Amino acid sequence: MTFKSTIAAVALMATVAPAYAQTYKTDQGHTEVRFGWSHAGVSTQHGEFTTVEGVLDLNADDIEASTLNVTIDAGSVASGFGPLDDHLKSADFLEVETYPEITFVSTGIKRTGDSTADVTGDLTIHGVTKPVVLKATLTHQGEHPLGSIIDYYKGDWVAFSASTEIDHMEFGVGSFSTGPITIAIDTEMKADG
Repeated sequence: MTFKSTIAAVALMATVAPAYAQTYKTDQGHTEVRFGWSHAGVSTQHGEFTTVEGVLDLNADDIEASTLNVTIDAGSVASGFGPLDDHLKSADFLEVETYPEITFVSTGIKRTGDSTADVTGDLTIHGVTKPVVLKATLTHQGEHPLGSIIDYYKGDWVAFSASTEIDHMEFGVGSFSTGPITIAIDTEMKADG
């Protein structure tokens, strides 16, 4: 094999070789999934899910080839008021005993700026799956600023915020519309391994 043919073979392998992706997992202590809704137009109410597990396979060379999978414990819903939490968990709303998980599985990512992207995916709530688009902003990538003083934070991290709106009635949650539900996510994710 000549030098020229060797270079050509290497170039061809580089074009067909799979791109490298780094896997990141959510840091539970620094991950929030919050939601808000109109209470009959009188006030805006808020809650959050306190137990969330997410896996991001981030391809730094080709962001649009990355994937995101998130599982939320529906029973971890918390509004700050116990009776409302119980009602949200009941068959009137989330019906958590029958549908214990809320999931999001990305189906596509479109870069919209240097640090922003639209993450399209299938959101499943109450056993119903609908497509949604998360408007995401990368807020950190690389060594964690606390890594030099706290061992836990050593290594590679990413962080991002994202938001979307859904119609809860489309997911069979609730017996009347409160208008769109806003969902806001902030997370820090640590490289796995």
